[in-house]
Amino acid sequence: MASGIFTILDDIAALMDDVAVASKIATQKTAGILGDDLAVNAEKATGFVSSRELPVLWAITKGSLLNKVIIVPIALFLNIFFPVAIKVILVLGGAYLAYEGVEKIVEYVFHRKEKKTTEVTETSAPLTAELEKKKVQSAIATDFILSIEIVIIALGTVLNSSLTVQVLTVSIVALLATIGVYGIVALIVRMDDAGFNLIKHSKNKGPLASLGHLLVKALPLIIRILAVVGTVALILVSGDIFAHKIDFLHHYLVSWPETLRQITFGLLAGTILVAAMAVVKKIILWFKRK
Repeated sequence: MASGIFTILDDIAALMDDVAVASKIATQKTAGILGDDLAVNAEKATGFVSSRELPVLWAITKGSLLNKVIIVPIALFLNIFFPVAIKVILVLGGAYLAYEGVEKIVEYVFHRKEKKTTEVTETSAPLTAELEKKKVQSAIATDFILSIEIVIIALGTVLNSSLTVQVLTVSIVALLATIGVYGIVALIVRMDDAGFNLIKHSKNKGPLASLGHLLVKALPLIIRILAVVGTVALILVSGDIFAHKIDFLHHYLVSWPETLRQITFGLLAGTILVAAMAVVKKIILWFKRK
């Protein structure tokens, strides 16, 4: 009897060890998406009055958890009964990420002044309840797309493992993604308030005041850095998906450094998709004018 209990405990320990290793690998694989998720949500969680930042962020966090509750079972179901769908979803998701990454670059290069003007207009007055709701819904929708990629990429790292390991690994990564990303976002969006409180507490004198001014000035800089890192991550992750999930590309440019291959595939795919979308928009606009 005792030996049977020890055998069960040993099996559980071995399972947890397998899950821990698999979760570590899956987290590393999804790091690029998590970086973009962090950058996107840090940007979307700003622009509210101070008293609304945390409630808005909590609403987005709950939406993110619901997204993953929906996505994880569906992904596991497809992997069991229709595994080819996983590969298709990955490639389609990679195409979306490549498109979004290149679109951000195009917007920055060609429409930076227009975007700044829009931002000034939008932030000139507090958001109404309706606009706040729309911004939260937009953030949750973006999170849904990124969550699909996080779950599918995590699942892709444990396809050869048992179903138990797959379920536990994907669930852990999904939960860590939400808690980690939105926990960091909460710290980021409250940086300026922490800085103002330090300045006020120290009466704008001494090292605490200097730290407060640093926190206030650092917030917009950190958001800009995260936006750049997130854009690069989009292109790298999409290129990695193309390189490993499309047979033709898997054996193409193999002599190149892996990072350069990923950037090349991501940029090419994104450029083609952005150009195609621009043509489609012009055609739709032409028909509307007729």
